Amino acid sequence: MKIPFTLAAFWLSLLASAQNPSSTSLALETKHNSQLAVVLPVTADSSRHAASPIKGQLGEPFEGIDMTWQNGSDRRTEQIWSDLKYFTPSILIDINYTHSFNNPIDNTVVGSTALARNNETQLSALHFGGDFSYKGARARFMTQFGTRSQVIPRNDFSPYRGQYQLANVYRYLSEAYAGYHINKWYGINIDAGLFMSYIGLNSFYQAENWEYQASFTSDNTPWFFNGLRMQIYPTKHLKIEPWIINGWQSYGRFNRMPGIGGNITWAPNSNVKLLINNYYGTDAAGIPERRRFHSDNSFLMRYYNKPSSTGVTKMAFSVTGDVGFERGGGVNGFRSGDSTQGPAQYFASLMLYHRMWFANDKCAWTIGGGLMTNPGRYLVLLPTGQASPLPNPNNPIQTEGAFPFSANPGDPFQGWDCSTNFDYMPNQSITLRLEFVYRNASVPYFAGRGGVTSQTGYTTTPLDPSWRPDLVKSESRLIMAMLFRL
Repeated sequence: MKIPFTLAAFWLSLLASAQNPSSTSLALETKHNSQLAVVLPVTADSSRHAASPIKGQLGEPFEGIDMTWQNGSDRRTEQIWSDLKYFTPSILIDINYTHSFNNPIDNTVVGSTALARNNETQLSALHFGGDFSYKGARARFMTQFGTRSQVIPRNDFSPYRGQYQLANVYRYLSEAYAGYHINKWYGINIDAGLFMSYIGLNSFYQAENWEYQASFTSDNTPWFFNGLRMQIYPTKHLKIEPWIINGWQSYGRFNRMPGIGGNITWAPNSNVKLLINNYYGTDAAGIPERRRFHSDNSFLMRYYNKPSSTGVTKMAFSVTGDVGFERGGGVNGFRSGDSTQGPAQYFASLMLYHRMWFANDKCAWTIGGGLMTNPGRYLVLLPTGQASPLPNPNNPIQTEGAFPFSANPGDPFQGWDCSTNFDYMPNQSITLRLEFVYRNASVPYFAGRGGVTSQTGYTTTPLDPSWRPDLVKSESRLIMAMLFRL
């Protein structure tokens, strides 16, 4: 993508005119849980909050609360953009190499929004952008280049309603919203546009997560919303955030009714955090009478903290539990009904992770995993290639794959996973990660040796009449990742 000269000149002029930071941009956020003052996380050591309180406001949200240890949060305690006044840049680069022991011949990963290709060095994500603020007006945009610009939009069915190819319109943006900040209580923000979801705990930006391949609970729930939100901070420990959005991780609206929901985040001190997310909407394309409810709940605790230790410096855990269902339009929530009501269609999941930091916080070890059941498969990430049941972009009345994976009401799906990784973090801008992941499903789902493309692995090969996508019930893989943030 070429950047026009006028845009480049605009950025340079902003950098050249940098002065003291503006406090009106407080409480900007990334997916899912980072509380940021401009970009820097609010920490007990942050000198940013030594300044005078904002006029008309009691203070800044989560002021003095250390969130740098939390799963899904920015770990930095300092950054180089602190002297900029109206614009704070942000750059993230996510590069991975993964090997599946199933070794599919087409190098294709199935069932992940973090990974796309096996046995290849891949740019998963390049994000750049930042936060603008001026006299209460605020805005944020972040680009989205790399394999995630393909694997994220493909899970949204809403662009097939109507015209203008919404997936292509939005695929190169991870965030783009504007709004206004009100100096009331500890701050109120009103924003509209494309913003990060909070459901599933993990951040969309891998540099903020304890693990690379998210468990089913996080990977099968939304990464983004498109709509309107309000962030209300009645105390410095509490955020209340209602949403009115197009739908469940959707660029457009599936039916007439919008999605509604909200987030409550409570951090009473630097060692505990509680998140509650609830959602209600109609997200079955063309079936307006089918209603979806989903509840997502996370608890995080740092139970050991000795920063001066020469050995282990911190230990913490996170636990997330989700429950939801769809009812109406031929499905019946938590229990199967008669021939009119239809089969059960619900989602229940749990994930638990533990992390230990040592060597002056330059190293960390994480272990964890989770499980999920989803009869009806309405939140299962659908396979790609010749196993894809999604519409063919060139002929939407046909499926993309010749042998589509079934996702009909009543289809069972259970899955579980476990993982462990080692992080080396020589400074606050770089993380080097080595991770092992095992995932298991109750039905053939992951890519086996034969892959999901063709008998040769290439899309240019005519399909042999006897060939079928090779889906298997389990996979083991290694992941190496380099995560950069500035």
